[in-house]
Amino acid sequence: MLEVRSYGEESPAVQAHLSIAQSVIQRMASNSASCKAWCITLVSAILVIVADKGKPEFSLIAVVPTLLFLVLDAHYLALERCFRQSYNNFIEKLHAGRVVAADLYAVTPTGSVGLMFFKSLGSFSIWPFYATLGVMIWVARRIVIP
Repeated sequence: MLEVRSYGEESPAVQAHLSIAQSVIQRMASNSASCKAWCITLVSAILVIVADKGKPEFSLIAVVPTLLFLVLDAHYLALERCFRQSYNNFIEKLHAGRVVAADLYAVTPTGSVGLMFFKSLGSFSIWPFYATLGVMIWVARRIVIP
């Protein structure tokens, strides 16, 4: 018969699991920040080239990377939120003394990443940034670019 063993807070296996989960969450947050940095870089480069060539109609090309990075950023935020929920659920099980060996060998997101993606689109860390970038593209097209 298999022995069911519960693990406490001081267990090296529990500490390793929590460390791995925290690093995954941190990686998702870092990826989200990288999306914003790359998006600004690409959009700026496109607008500089368009201004240099004097073709304001081509400024709408900058919308493409903006939309692609918006989707990617929302995806990373959704994953981060799902992994944080998984982390919180594990902590609840840990404090209740219900952590078993099977819980220690999987760091997976909890919930629907697809549903969380749509919730992430409305996040304050997503829409103001990309909306402002969209407005800046429009302003560059209308005012700055001759």
